[in-house]
Amino acid sequence: MATYDLLVIGAGPGGYVCAIRAAQLGLKVAVAEGRATLGGTCLNVGCIPSKALLHATHELHEANHNFGRMGLVVPQPQVDWARMLAYKDEVIGQNTTGIEFLFKKNKIDWLKGYASIPAPGQVALNGETHEARAIVIASGSQASTLPGVTVDEEVVVTSTGALSLKAIPQSMVVIGAGVIGLEMGSVYSRLGTEVTVVEYLDQITPGMDAEVCKQFQRLLQKQGLTFVLGTAVQGVERTAAGAVVTHKSRKTGKEDRLEAEVVLVATGRKPFVDGLGLDALGVQMTPRGQIATDAGFATSVPGLYAIGDVREGPMLAHKAEDEGVAVAEILAGQHGHVNYGVIPGVIYTTPEVATVGQTEEQLKAEGRAYKVGKFPFMGNGRAKAVFQGEGFVKLLSDKATDRILGCHIIGPMAGDLIHEVAVAMEFGASAEDLARTCHAHPTFSEAVREAALACGDGAIHA
Repeated sequence: MATYDLLVIGAGPGGYVCAIRAAQLGLKVAVAEGRATLGGTCLNVGCIPSKALLHATHELHEANHNFGRMGLVVPQPQVDWARMLAYKDEVIGQNTTGIEFLFKKNKIDWLKGYASIPAPGQVALNGETHEARAIVIASGSQASTLPGVTVDEEVVVTSTGALSLKAIPQSMVVIGAGVIGLEMGSVYSRLGTEVTVVEYLDQITPGMDAEVCKQFQRLLQKQGLTFVLGTAVQGVERTAAGAVVTHKSRKTGKEDRLEAEVVLVATGRKPFVDGLGLDALGVQMTPRGQIATDAGFATSVPGLYAIGDVREGPMLAHKAEDEGVAVAEILAGQHGHVNYGVIPGVIYTTPEVATVGQTEEQLKAEGRAYKVGKFPFMGNGRAKAVFQGEGFVKLLSDKATDRILGCHIIGPMAGDLIHEVAVAMEFGASAEDLARTCHAHPTFSEAVREAALACGDGAIHA
């Protein structure tokens, strides 16, 4: 039996970051992980491999549609699917082995196996029991599905199966118009697949800024994706040619059928706590099946903490990382904290979509007086040079104080641009502060400054 200051269950972004930070602060740390590789869903079958395929297919799109416009005359590119998947796997390997190196560097023990918690302060796996002053559950999440839908990861797949299909399908139905569905739908659309996205609600990317959603859908339709909104999936049936999706309109009640070679179920994710023994421990759960915690990430069981997808909040890798750092610092006697009002969200399609802070709809709902500064990328010289001038930056600030309340971007490098605003919000900056900061020319970031100027006397290039 080994004894640790901290034992983390799960080596995803939340778990491995928590372990590294705790080790940096002098704690004796171990991580229990059942996968053959570290990094969790994100590095193995989520964020990282999907971005590799998004990058590869974006380059394909550029070669097919924009190379000629730039005077680059090349033969029509051919897709070698096996080599593309091998490239994706190589990217995964580089990242997961990197985490192994960091564990060795920080003297963190990797306990290989799926863990359970038989009693407070104890973690059991592989027939051994380890004691720890603190245990952090960072076991992540798993894909959720729908009644009447059986996933086989061959024809009816989650994002995991979609990352390693044996062949590029001629047609695909994506159930769910959220981040995962739109990213993977975009990948296969660029590869020539006929993609239809089915969504229960009346808009894509539920919860995001409505103006961004409208523009985003229009641009994705222009790229070839088809949307069926406001409809409820009734079931998915395997056929000799693939599968049939039956869905019913929420407005008219009319049923319809969609046939496809592959069906991607992208209806969100749910906490993965199977086998941990939380019921027997008496761990309090939320009505949504998440682990209930206090502001310090502590559960109802002394010495047991939870971070990331298993607790409340957005299921985002970087949110889990911040929580991992915070709880490690708390356990080391410091004052760890996460500002949940400044957690960016990004969709890595082309164009990218990024958001931080409140939306206009949220501000209206709470009756807050605000200003809107908006600037189109069509007014940005760099964006036009790379054929990505169809998006915009939308900045929201308090009407009385000018303090930045939120930002919503659809356009080139939106996922990187949003962090300028996130930093400004962390320091309580005003739109004028951002507007008066010199930005290099020509850069995409000038569009952010112009949106900030639009909150005042007006943008220069609009």
